[in-house]
Amino acid sequence: MDDTKQSQSQYSISRRRVITAGAGLLATGLAGCTSNGGNNDTAPTSGSGNEGASGDGPAVTVASFFSFYDFARKVVDGTPIQVNNLVPTGLHGHGWEPNASVTKDIIEADAFLHVGPGFQPWADRAIQTLKDDNVDTQLIDVRKGVELVDLAATLDPEEEGVGKQQGKDPHFWLDPDRAKISVDNIADGFAKLVPDQESALRDNAETYKADVLERIDQDYQAIFDAADRNVVQLAAHNAFQYIGVKYDAKMVPLVTNLAASGDVKPSDIADAKEVIRKNNIKYIANGVFESRKPAKQLLNETQVEGYLPVTPYAGVRKDWVQNNWGYEEIAYNINMPTFEVVLGNKQPEAAGPGSWANEWMNFQ
Repeated sequence: MDDTKQSQSQYSISRRRVITAGAGLLATGLAGCTSNGGNNDTAPTSGSGNEGASGDGPAVTVASFFSFYDFARKVVDGTPIQVNNLVPTGLHGHGWEPNASVTKDIIEADAFLHVGPGFQPWADRAIQTLKDDNVDTQLIDVRKGVELVDLAATLDPEEEGVGKQQGKDPHFWLDPDRAKISVDNIADGFAKLVPDQESALRDNAETYKADVLERIDQDYQAIFDAADRNVVQLAAHNAFQYIGVKYDAKMVPLVTNLAASGDVKPSDIADAKEVIRKNNIKYIANGVFESRKPAKQLLNETQVEGYLPVTPYAGVRKDWVQNNWGYEEIAYNINMPTFEVVLGNKQPEAAGPGSWANEWMNFQ
Protein backbone atom coordinates (compact mmCIF):
# COMPACT_ATOMS: atom_id res chain seq x y z
CA MET A 1 0.00 0.00 0.00
CA ASP A 2 1.46 3.42 -0.92
CA ASP A 3 1.77 6.21 1.64
CA THR A 4 -1.28 8.10 0.35
CA LYS A 5 -3.61 5.10 0.51
CA GLN A 6 -2.26 4.08 3.88
CA SER A 7 -2.86 7.60 5.21
CA GLN A 8 -6.42 7.60 3.86
CA SER A 9 -7.10 4.20 5.42
CA GLN A 10 -5.79 5.30 8.79
CA TYR A 11 -7.85 8.49 8.57
CA SER A 12 -11.02 6.54 7.82
CA ILE A 13 -10.53 4.22 10.79
CA SER A 14 -9.49 6.92 13.23
CA ARG A 15 -12.27 9.27 12.14
CA ARG A 16 -15.02 7.04 13.57
CA ARG A 17 -13.03 6.68 16.78
CA VAL A 18 -12.49 10.42 17.06
CA ILE A 19 -16.14 11.17 16.36
CA THR A 20 -17.21 8.53 18.88
CA ALA A 21 -14.94 10.05 21.51
CA GLY A 22 -16.54 13.42 20.87
CA ALA A 23 -20.11 12.14 20.61
CA GLY A 24 -21.20 14.28 23.52
CA LEU A 25 -20.23 17.40 21.57
CA LEU A 26 -21.78 16.19 18.34
CA ALA A 27 -24.98 15.29 20.14
CA THR A 28 -26.01 18.86 20.87
CA GLY A 29 -29.63 18.88 19.78
CA LEU A 30 -29.66 15.10 19.15
CA ALA A 31 -30.53 13.55 22.15
CA GLY A 32 -32.62 11.82 24.94
CA CYS A 33 -32.77 8.13 25.61
CA THR A 34 -30.33 5.56 26.78
CA SER A 35 -29.18 2.69 24.63
CA ASN A 36 -30.85 -0.64 25.18
CA GLY A 37 -27.95 -2.81 24.05
CA GLY A 38 -29.13 -6.05 25.57
CA ASN A 39 -31.76 -6.99 23.00
CA ASN A 40 -29.64 -8.99 20.59
CA ASP A 41 -30.86 -12.29 19.24
CA THR A 42 -27.59 -13.30 17.62
CA ALA A 43 -24.36 -14.07 19.42
CA PRO A 44 -21.20 -12.22 18.36
CA THR A 45 -19.32 -14.12 15.69
CA SER A 46 -16.78 -13.22 13.08
CA GLY A 47 -15.90 -14.34 9.61
CA SER A 48 -14.84 -13.15 6.23
CA GLY A 49 -17.43 -10.84 4.67
CA ASN A 50 -19.56 -10.75 7.82
CA GLU A 51 -17.55 -8.43 10.00
CA GLY A 52 -18.46 -4.95 11.16
CA ALA A 53 -16.64 -1.76 10.21
CA SER A 54 -13.89 -2.30 12.76
CA GLY A 55 -13.19 -5.80 11.39
CA ASP A 56 -13.21 -7.32 14.87
CA GLY A 57 -16.75 -8.65 15.17
CA PRO A 58 -20.15 -9.06 13.48
CA ALA A 59 -21.92 -6.26 11.65
CA VAL A 60 -24.03 -4.30 14.15
CA THR A 61 -27.26 -2.44 13.37
CA VAL A 62 -29.07 -0.09 15.75
CA ALA A 63 -32.81 0.56 15.33
CA SER A 64 -34.66 3.76 16.19
CA PHE A 65 -38.05 2.11 16.73
CA PHE A 66 -39.19 -1.11 18.38
CA SER A 67 -41.39 -2.51 15.59
CA PHE A 68 -38.58 -2.41 13.07
CA TYR A 69 -36.04 -3.71 15.55
CA ASP A 70 -38.35 -6.71 15.91
CA PHE A 71 -38.73 -7.14 12.15
CA ALA A 72 -34.96 -6.85 11.79
CA ARG A 73 -34.13 -9.50 14.36
CA LYS A 74 -36.44 -11.90 12.51
CA VAL A 75 -34.73 -11.09 9.21
CA VAL A 76 -31.21 -11.67 10.62
CA ASP A 77 -32.09 -14.91 12.43
CA GLY A 78 -29.31 -17.44 11.90
CA THR A 79 -26.88 -14.87 10.49
CA PRO A 80 -23.99 -13.15 12.30
CA ILE A 81 -25.65 -9.72 12.10
CA GLN A 82 -26.46 -8.10 15.46
CA VAL A 83 -29.48 -5.82 15.91
CA ASN A 84 -29.87 -3.52 18.93
CA ASN A 85 -32.96 -1.55 19.92
CA LEU A 86 -32.22 2.05 20.89
CA VAL A 87 -35.60 2.65 22.58
CA PRO A 88 -35.49 1.84 26.31
CA THR A 89 -37.99 -0.58 27.81
CA GLY A 90 -41.14 1.20 28.96
CA LEU A 91 -40.86 4.18 26.63
CA HIS A 92 -42.91 5.03 23.57
CA GLY A 93 -40.89 5.24 20.36
CA HIS A 94 -42.35 8.61 19.37
CA GLY A 95 -42.33 11.62 21.63
CA TRP A 96 -39.05 11.22 23.56
CA GLU A 97 -35.58 12.60 22.97
CA PRO A 98 -32.46 10.45 23.44
CA ASN A 99 -29.32 11.55 25.24
CA ALA A 100 -25.76 11.72 23.93
CA SER A 101 -25.07 8.02 24.42
CA VAL A 102 -27.36 7.26 21.49
CA THR A 103 -25.16 9.33 19.19
CA LYS A 104 -22.22 7.17 20.16
CA ASP A 105 -24.22 3.98 19.54
CA ILE A 106 -25.24 5.14 16.06
CA ILE A 107 -21.74 6.28 15.10
CA GLU A 108 -20.18 3.00 16.24
CA ALA A 109 -22.81 0.91 14.43
CA ASP A 110 -22.41 -0.41 10.90
CA ALA A 111 -26.01 0.49 10.05
CA PHE A 112 -28.80 2.71 11.43
CA LEU A 113 -32.35 1.43 10.92
CA HIS A 114 -34.81 4.36 10.96
CA VAL A 115 -38.43 5.19 10.09
CA GLY A 116 -37.76 7.77 7.40
CA PRO A 117 -37.66 11.57 7.71
CA GLY A 118 -40.10 13.61 9.74
CA PHE A 119 -41.26 11.09 12.36
CA GLN A 120 -38.49 11.05 14.97
CA PRO A 121 -36.76 14.45 14.94
CA TRP A 122 -33.82 13.12 16.98
CA ALA A 123 -33.20 10.44 14.34
CA ASP A 124 -33.26 13.09 11.60
CA ARG A 125 -30.66 15.09 13.51
CA ALA A 126 -28.53 12.00 14.03
CA ILE A 127 -28.62 11.25 10.30
CA GLN A 128 -27.61 14.82 9.51
CA THR A 129 -24.69 14.51 11.93
CA LEU A 130 -23.54 11.33 10.18
CA LYS A 131 -23.69 13.06 6.81
CA ASP A 132 -22.02 16.27 7.98
CA ASP A 133 -19.11 14.36 9.49
CA ASN A 134 -18.79 11.74 6.73
CA VAL A 135 -19.46 8.85 9.09
CA ASP A 136 -19.92 5.68 7.04
CA THR A 137 -22.75 4.17 9.09
CA GLN A 138 -25.16 2.71 6.51
CA LEU A 139 -28.68 4.18 6.60
CA ILE A 140 -31.64 1.82 6.19
CA ASP A 141 -34.97 3.63 5.66
CA VAL A 142 -37.76 1.17 6.47
CA ARG A 143 -40.37 3.49 4.96
CA LYS A 144 -38.90 3.58 1.47
CA GLY A 145 -41.62 2.97 -1.13
CA VAL A 146 -44.47 2.92 1.41
CA GLU A 147 -47.57 4.88 0.41
CA LEU A 148 -48.76 6.94 3.38
CA VAL A 149 -52.35 7.99 3.98
CA ASP A 150 -53.40 11.57 4.66
CA LEU A 151 -53.47 12.85 8.22
CA ALA A 152 -56.83 12.85 9.94
CA ALA A 153 -58.62 16.17 9.52
CA THR A 154 -58.20 16.93 13.23
CA LEU A 155 -54.41 17.00 13.01
CA ASP A 156 -52.13 19.97 12.59
CA PRO A 157 -49.85 19.36 9.58
CA GLU A 158 -47.23 21.62 11.15
CA GLU A 159 -46.90 19.45 14.26
CA GLU A 160 -43.28 18.48 14.87
CA GLY A 161 -42.46 15.23 13.14
CA VAL A 162 -45.34 15.56 10.69
CA GLY A 163 -44.91 18.72 8.63
CA LYS A 164 -42.03 17.34 6.61
CA GLN A 165 -44.30 14.57 5.38
CA GLN A 166 -46.72 17.05 3.78
CA GLY A 167 -49.72 16.06 5.85
CA LYS A 168 -49.19 12.29 5.84
CA ASP A 169 -49.72 9.87 8.72
CA PRO A 170 -46.46 8.04 9.52
CA HIS A 171 -47.88 5.05 11.47
CA PHE A 172 -47.93 2.77 8.43
CA TRP A 173 -46.61 -0.37 10.19
CA LEU A 174 -50.02 -1.01 11.77
CA ASP A 175 -51.15 -2.15 8.31
CA PRO A 176 -49.58 -5.62 7.80
CA ASP A 177 -49.39 -5.09 4.03
CA ARG A 178 -47.39 -1.90 4.43
CA ALA A 179 -45.32 -3.59 7.13
CA LYS A 180 -44.28 -6.18 4.54
CA ILE A 181 -42.66 -3.41 2.48
CA SER A 182 -40.59 -2.39 5.49
CA VAL A 183 -39.46 -5.99 5.96
CA ASP A 184 -38.23 -6.02 2.36
CA ASN A 185 -36.42 -2.72 2.93
CA ILE A 186 -34.71 -4.21 5.97
CA ALA A 187 -33.64 -7.28 4.02
CA ASP A 188 -32.33 -5.09 1.18
CA GLY A 189 -30.30 -3.01 3.61
CA PHE A 190 -28.80 -6.00 5.36
CA ALA A 191 -27.99 -7.69 2.06
CA LYS A 192 -25.89 -4.64 1.12
CA LEU A 193 -24.29 -4.62 4.57
CA VAL A 194 -23.36 -8.32 4.56
CA PRO A 195 -23.62 -9.66 0.99
CA ASP A 196 -22.52 -13.17 1.99
CA GLN A 197 -25.77 -13.56 3.95
CA GLU A 198 -28.15 -12.26 1.28
CA SER A 199 -29.84 -15.61 0.60
CA ALA A 200 -30.57 -16.29 4.27
CA LEU A 201 -31.77 -12.73 4.85
CA ARG A 202 -34.21 -12.79 1.96
CA ASP A 203 -35.49 -16.25 2.89
CA ASN A 204 -36.13 -15.06 6.45
CA ALA A 205 -37.95 -11.97 5.18
CA GLU A 206 -40.21 -14.01 2.89
CA THR A 207 -40.97 -16.48 5.68
CA TYR A 208 -41.86 -13.72 8.15
CA LYS A 209 -44.12 -11.97 5.66
CA ALA A 210 -45.93 -15.16 4.70
CA ASP A 211 -46.13 -16.91 8.06
CA VAL A 212 -46.60 -13.96 10.41
CA LEU A 213 -47.74 -10.75 8.73
CA GLU A 214 -50.16 -12.50 6.38
CA ARG A 215 -51.70 -14.43 9.28
CA ILE A 216 -52.01 -11.27 11.40
CA ASP A 217 -53.75 -9.54 8.51
CA GLN A 218 -56.24 -12.38 8.08
CA ASP A 219 -57.00 -12.56 11.80
CA TYR A 220 -57.49 -8.80 12.10
CA GLN A 221 -59.79 -8.93 9.08
CA ALA A 222 -61.87 -11.67 10.68
CA ILE A 223 -62.32 -9.60 13.85
CA PHE A 224 -63.51 -6.51 12.00
CA ASP A 225 -65.67 -8.52 9.59
CA ALA A 226 -67.48 -10.10 12.54
CA ALA A 227 -68.28 -6.77 14.20
CA ASP A 228 -71.72 -5.19 14.09
CA ARG A 229 -70.19 -1.82 14.91
CA ASN A 230 -67.33 -0.21 12.99
CA VAL A 231 -66.47 2.53 15.52
CA VAL A 232 -63.72 2.24 18.14
CA GLN A 233 -63.29 4.92 20.81
CA LEU A 234 -59.64 5.23 21.79
CA ALA A 235 -58.45 6.91 24.98
CA ALA A 236 -55.15 7.17 23.13
CA HIS A 237 -53.27 9.33 20.64
CA ASN A 238 -53.96 9.30 16.93
CA ALA A 239 -51.82 6.33 15.92
CA PHE A 240 -54.40 3.81 14.69
CA GLN A 241 -55.73 5.32 11.48
CA TYR A 242 -54.09 2.60 9.36
CA ILE A 243 -56.09 -0.05 11.21
CA GLY A 244 -59.25 1.84 10.27
CA VAL A 245 -58.18 2.31 6.66
CA LYS A 246 -57.16 -1.32 6.26
CA TYR A 247 -60.23 -2.89 7.89
CA ASP A 248 -62.90 -0.29 7.09
CA ALA A 249 -63.45 0.96 10.62
CA LYS A 250 -63.51 4.38 12.27
CA MET A 251 -60.81 4.75 14.89
CA VAL A 252 -61.72 7.73 17.09
CA PRO A 253 -58.74 9.00 19.13
CA LEU A 254 -59.13 11.02 22.29
CA VAL A 255 -55.74 12.69 21.82
CA THR A 256 -56.00 14.23 18.38
CA ASN A 257 -52.31 14.78 17.67
CA LEU A 258 -49.66 12.20 16.82
CA ALA A 259 -47.66 12.44 20.05
CA ALA A 260 -48.53 10.06 22.87
CA SER A 261 -47.92 12.90 25.32
CA GLY A 262 -50.52 15.18 23.75
CA ASP A 263 -52.99 17.11 25.87
CA VAL A 264 -56.66 16.18 26.22
CA LYS A 265 -58.97 19.18 25.98
CA PRO A 266 -62.48 19.42 27.48
CA SER A 267 -63.83 19.46 23.93
CA ASP A 268 -62.08 16.13 23.27
CA ILE A 269 -63.84 14.58 26.25
CA ALA A 270 -67.16 16.03 25.10
CA ASP A 271 -66.69 14.59 21.60
CA ALA A 272 -65.79 11.18 23.03
CA LYS A 273 -68.92 11.18 25.20
CA GLU A 274 -71.04 11.80 22.12
CA VAL A 275 -69.36 8.95 20.19
CA ILE A 276 -69.91 6.62 23.15
CA ARG A 277 -73.60 7.60 23.45
CA LYS A 278 -74.40 7.39 19.74
CA ASN A 279 -72.72 4.02 19.28
CA ASN A 280 -73.75 2.43 22.59
CA ILE A 281 -70.12 1.74 23.45
CA LYS A 282 -69.44 -0.16 26.68
CA TYR A 283 -65.69 -0.63 26.39
CA ILE A 284 -62.98 1.67 25.12
CA ALA A 285 -59.28 1.20 24.34
CA ASN A 286 -56.48 2.96 26.20
CA GLY A 287 -52.86 3.30 25.10
CA VAL A 288 -50.55 1.11 27.18
CA PHE A 289 -47.87 3.82 27.39
CA GLU A 290 -50.29 6.73 27.78
CA SER A 291 -52.14 8.42 30.63
CA ARG A 292 -55.07 6.53 32.19
CA LYS A 293 -56.70 9.73 33.48
CA PRO A 294 -58.91 10.49 30.43
CA ALA A 295 -60.09 6.87 30.26
CA LYS A 296 -60.98 6.95 33.95
CA GLN A 297 -62.90 10.17 33.41
CA LEU A 298 -64.96 8.56 30.65
CA LEU A 299 -65.47 5.54 32.90
CA ASN A 300 -66.93 7.80 35.58
CA GLU A 301 -68.97 10.10 33.36
CA THR A 302 -70.43 7.80 30.68
CA GLN A 303 -71.97 4.37 30.22
CA VAL A 304 -68.49 2.90 29.62
CA GLU A 305 -67.85 -0.12 31.85
CA GLY A 306 -64.11 -0.44 31.31
CA TYR A 307 -61.03 0.31 29.27
CA LEU A 308 -58.62 -2.20 27.73
CA PRO A 309 -55.10 -1.95 26.23
CA VAL A 310 -53.95 -1.09 22.74
CA THR A 311 -50.52 -0.16 21.46
CA PRO A 312 -49.13 0.89 18.07
CA TYR A 313 -46.16 -1.46 18.65
CA ALA A 314 -44.01 1.56 19.51
CA GLY A 315 -42.53 0.29 22.76
CA VAL A 316 -42.39 -2.64 25.17
CA ARG A 317 -42.96 -3.25 28.86
CA LYS A 318 -40.44 -5.09 31.01
CA ASP A 319 -42.59 -8.23 31.19
CA TRP A 320 -42.96 -8.22 27.40
CA VAL A 321 -39.20 -8.19 27.03
CA GLN A 322 -38.89 -11.01 29.55
CA ASN A 323 -41.39 -13.03 27.50
CA ASN A 324 -39.60 -12.09 24.26
CA TRP A 325 -42.70 -10.47 22.81
CA GLY A 326 -42.46 -8.77 19.45
CA TYR A 327 -44.90 -7.40 16.88
CA GLU A 328 -46.63 -10.78 16.51
CA GLU A 329 -47.06 -11.50 20.23
CA ILE A 330 -48.30 -7.96 20.97
CA ALA A 331 -50.85 -8.24 18.16
CA TYR A 332 -52.28 -11.49 19.56
CA ASN A 333 -51.97 -10.80 23.28
CA ILE A 334 -52.86 -7.10 23.45
CA ASN A 335 -54.46 -5.51 20.40
CA MET A 336 -56.62 -8.29 18.98
CA PRO A 337 -58.29 -9.27 22.29
CA THR A 338 -59.05 -5.61 22.94
CA PHE A 339 -60.58 -5.04 19.50
CA GLU A 340 -62.74 -8.14 20.01
CA VAL A 341 -64.24 -6.50 23.12
CA VAL A 342 -64.46 -2.84 22.09
CA LEU A 343 -66.16 -3.82 18.82
CA GLY A 344 -68.69 -5.87 20.77
CA ASN A 345 -67.67 -9.26 19.34
CA LYS A 346 -66.93 -10.77 22.75
CA GLN A 347 -67.39 -10.12 26.43
CA PRO A 348 -64.14 -9.38 28.29
CA GLU A 349 -63.96 -12.74 30.05
CA ALA A 350 -64.00 -14.51 26.67
CA ALA A 351 -61.65 -12.17 24.86
CA GLY A 352 -58.22 -13.54 25.64
CA PRO A 353 -56.16 -16.41 26.99
CA GLY A 354 -56.15 -17.25 30.71
CA SER A 355 -56.49 -14.25 32.98
CA TRP A 356 -56.26 -11.66 30.22
CA ALA A 357 -59.41 -9.74 31.21
CA ASN A 358 -58.50 -9.82 34.88
CA GLU A 359 -55.05 -8.50 34.15
CA TRP A 360 -55.96 -5.77 31.67
CA MET A 361 -59.46 -4.47 32.49
CA ASN A 362 -58.96 -0.89 33.76
CA PHE A 363 -55.20 -1.54 33.95
CA GLN A 364 -52.97 0.84 35.88
